Amino acid sequence: MTEPPDALRPDLFVGRTALVTGGGSGIGRVIATRFGALGARVVVAGRRAEPLAEARTEIESRGGVCLAHPTDIRQVEQVEALVAAALERFGRIDFVINNAGGQFPARPSAISDRGWRAVVDLNLNGTWNVLSRVGPHLLAQRFGAVVNVIHVYAFDRGAISFAHSGAARAGVVNLTRTLAAYWARHDVTINALAPGSIDTTALREKEYAHLTAEYEAQQKKDIPAHRLGMPEEVAEICAFLCSPAARYINGAVIVADGAQYLGTWSDPWDMETP
Repeated sequence: MTEPPDALRPDLFVGRTALVTGGGSGIGRVIATRFGALGARVVVAGRRAEPLAEARTEIESRGGVCLAHPTDIRQVEQVEALVAAALERFGRIDFVINNAGGQFPARPSAISDRGWRAVVDLNLNGTWNVLSRVGPHLLAQRFGAVVNVIHVYAFDRGAISFAHSGAARAGVVNLTRTLAAYWARHDVTINALAPGSIDTTALREKEYAHLTAEYEAQQKKDIPAHRLGMPEEVAEICAFLCSPAARYINGAVIVADGAQYLGTWSDPWDMETP
């Protein structure tokens, strides 16, 4: 695939507000930019102010409207401040893309107590913090769409190299389906999106960097599509799940991985050592 997808009309989200966590860089920034291009007012949240400012500048340079708000989603008071700022600026929140997260590859025996708790706190508890604070506003206005970005290691094959993140993201899947059952009657949808390996700088600098030099090439070989996914592909699916065409999709888990889940999962280490 050489061209980024573009399947949605430019004015689709005019009058709507989208909150994107982890929106300063990588996949989150592409998602935020895409929602801005579709007419939404965008709120980008993340821990570092500088990438958020860059994302805001990019969105505004394309004619969009953006609020950048530094937020650590692990801290409840910061999430509450984020929601308050978004409502003060735009009056409503319509879409939530829970994209913030992170992990590091490791053998299970090499994951410290601190490392385990840090990954679970970010990926599972952080997601809950956002949902529990934004949810009441979506329910009160009787409209909304949430996309929880997870990954393909959250399912029944386990999570080779990512025991901590796999367990946390599996919790997000369960949470997604549970909230869908409660929120559907209020015309609020909540779905999970599980990308496979996506071509980002963070993937190489934060994940592949800890593995063998040949691991990226091996993974491309293992993925039946023989390529990494594009951030634009993830953004387009997020936009579709928030679009009028997806209002009857609720409590679903969408997998976008080039059939990675069905392929071979090569481990970068000798699995004889746990």
